[in-house]
Amino acid sequence: MANVSVAAEWQLLYNRYYRKPELYRMTWKHIDLSRNKVACAPYGGPIAIIRDDSKIVQLHSESALRKLRIFNCAGVPLSETVWKNPGGRLIGMAWTDDQTLACVVQDGTVYQYNIHAEPLEPNISMGKECFEQNVVDCVFWGNGVVCITEPGIEEPPLCMAVIEPQYTMSGNVEVLLAVGEAYVLAVEEDGVQQLGLEVLRGPLQKMAVSRDGQWLASFTHDGRLLVLTSDLQKVLMEQECESALPPEQLSWCGMDTVLLYWDDMLLMMGPRGDPVTYLYDEPIILVPECDGVRILSNSSMEFLQRVPDSTESIFKIGSTSPAALLYDALDHFDRRSAKADENLRLIRSSLPEAVEACIDAAGHEFDVIRQRTLLRAASYGQAFCSNFQRDRIQEMCKILRVLNAVRSHEIGIPLSIQQYKLLTPSVLIGRLINAHQHLLALRISEYLGMNQEVVIMHWSCSKITASLAIPDVTLLEILLDKLKLCKGISYAAVAAHADKNGRRKLAALLVEHEPRSSKQVPLLLSIGEEDTALSKATESGDTDLVYLVLFHIWQKRPALEFFGMIQARTMARDLFTIYARCYKHEFLKDFFLSNGQLQVGGGFSFMEGIMGPWKNPMASKGSPLHGPRIKLIEKAQHLFSETKEHTFESKAAEEHAKLLRMQHELEVTTKQAIFVDSSISDTIRTCIVLGNHRAATKVKTEFKVSEKRWYWLKVFALATIRDWDALEKFSKEKRPPIGHLWKHALRQMKKGSSKSYARIGMAKEAADAASQAKDGELLGRLKLTFSQNAAASSILILFETDCLFKEFPSYSSLLLSSLFLFKLCMLYLLSQYVVHIDM
Repeated sequence: MANVSVAAEWQLLYNRYYRKPELYRMTWKHIDLSRNKVACAPYGGPIAIIRDDSKIVQLHSESALRKLRIFNCAGVPLSETVWKNPGGRLIGMAWTDDQTLACVVQDGTVYQYNIHAEPLEPNISMGKECFEQNVVDCVFWGNGVVCITEPGIEEPPLCMAVIEPQYTMSGNVEVLLAVGEAYVLAVEEDGVQQLGLEVLRGPLQKMAVSRDGQWLASFTHDGRLLVLTSDLQKVLMEQECESALPPEQLSWCGMDTVLLYWDDMLLMMGPRGDPVTYLYDEPIILVPECDGVRILSNSSMEFLQRVPDSTESIFKIGSTSPAALLYDALDHFDRRSAKADENLRLIRSSLPEAVEACIDAAGHEFDVIRQRTLLRAASYGQAFCSNFQRDRIQEMCKILRVLNAVRSHEIGIPLSIQQYKLLTPSVLIGRLINAHQHLLALRISEYLGMNQEVVIMHWSCSKITASLAIPDVTLLEILLDKLKLCKGISYAAVAAHADKNGRRKLAALLVEHEPRSSKQVPLLLSIGEEDTALSKATESGDTDLVYLVLFHIWQKRPALEFFGMIQARTMARDLFTIYARCYKHEFLKDFFLSNGQLQVGGGFSFMEGIMGPWKNPMASKGSPLHGPRIKLIEKAQHLFSETKEHTFESKAAEEHAKLLRMQHELEVTTKQAIFVDSSISDTIRTCIVLGNHRAATKVKTEFKVSEKRWYWLKVFALATIRDWDALEKFSKEKRPPIGHLWKHALRQMKKGSSKSYARIGMAKEAADAASQAKDGELLGRLKLTFSQNAAASSILILFETDCLFKEFPSYSSLLLSSLFLFKLCMLYLLSQYVVHIDM
């Protein structure tokens, strides 16, 4: 009898059975669908209702203000808001895939609302054309919408349908517009194509594209239902309907049949057989699903679908399938009838298939009692199967427990098992938490072994938003009690949400519990807790984090405050010093000065003054940019003079600044950039070489150059320019403090004798002179003379080696006239006496 009662609810369309169980009795009150615009989300989503302002309706006790109201599928109110009628008349509304309500108004603006009727930003404009010409119709698809203003044809389209981009050859949205007598326009981004068949025999009044984009159901002007390929090249079905008036709604029921709805009649038509008629005395809304159609009326929510094969094999009247016999065997077993054993023996070879069919049928049922009975039948048969997967029943039980939980009247999400599998559990969890059903979402996540962090995070953020009156400390305890349930959860993300909602103190308390410095430190900076962020960064030992905090504070705080924050933190101070030493000398100098390290600051000023030309290539010698260098060195001198321990540094800085100033003046006077950054000795020599003896004397006097040093410098300079007369004159001025040996050397060099060269230690020149004179005896004595001087001996050996391969007809005279001779002479003399000279 149970089988008969179940099958009695079915309707036969050709050779297929269809059922239409009632899912809910609607709990809303005074809702008339005919007076409202309605948008129902797929996959058991929410229902949005707003009074249709294009219709004249009688207001009873309701307010004259239009309200956007949102319900679940059982008619339980979820939220509402006053519709302020922005942008003109509401043209259409629909739910997107992420359950955002999109409302298109007359001026082409798309307003968005979440499930709590809260407006979402930003609003979307459909463009200038829509704003100027007004939108007259629209069709939604997935996450998009197509609007009609004034198309470039003589008459507006009779109907419109959309083929989604994933089902088109071009990958773009394709819009089908029924126009003219017997053709359809296929409009794409790249152009317009005219489609048509002779079988149309006139304009189409309604069109609906199947879920897979392959088929087009259409209602013709003469009352026929045509099912064609979406490119209108082939007719799959053609049937006469009972009315020539176009239906109010045309919809696919899965992929098997097409539904047509008139004022009081719902007609279901398939490829073959007579149509099935359902009569209604109230308006209905058809909501297509992947495996059927939900039918919403003022009083109920129903689900029309084809009876699953497994269900049909069990409950079909007169069925003798193994699954039906197994289900019947359970009934006999409950009544302790021996017929149970007889049924099992009849289906022993097909018992695994029978068990699987009972499990599958249980999954397709909405009635909990029938689910339980089918699963008991499967468990009863499984006890006699040795090769059946033992976890199949457990898996189905898990799925059904989840489905039954979300199908409850309070939640109102009537998912079928096929919809659940397509939607996936993670998306279902997301929809539950968006609806603020956090407890159920948490229990389902735990039951299915899924990550609970998403649920707890969303609950925490929602709790912060909704608990503005709760003190921070109290709310912190409430949050921590739940956040600790999930290891590794991001306290920083919750703290960021608290800061976004203006609860900075709560954010600071929350972020203290974040174990990951990489997440903790940036948030501390964003909420203004720089000091704590610096402490956390240095404690972590992560140099990147420390630099992040340093640069942030550097930009936000005054310099002295910044210096004070890093002074006591060794790691931060050292990292700052390393960076500033390379890129921010002036700032580093200020840092050392601020904490009393005057000598270090002075050292930086001194080095900046010295390294000026290398630091700044624009500061060429003799340029005005040397002025700031001198000031830097003078500043260093002043800083060094502040402490008694740095008297020498102070004096050195003072002398260097004085020298730079004089060198700069010399470059300006001579117009030659050859003085700056040379030593005192080089400055004097350069002045003498240029013939500026007065300037050389001034430098000597200013820097108190000793007489010995002065004499050596002048001798070198005059020898360099080969001014022998001046050099001889200088030697006669007064008794030189460096002795008379250099005078004797000068006279002997003029004579060019080998002995003279030997006396002053010039081995190569002596050997050359002896060779030119062809004096072998003298050459031997030279060897003996220089044997005790390793350097001179090596020169002599090299010279002898060269003489074996080269001819030197006048080498001696060449040396006598060369600058090299005098430089070598002076260098040798210096090597003999410099250790005795008081510089």
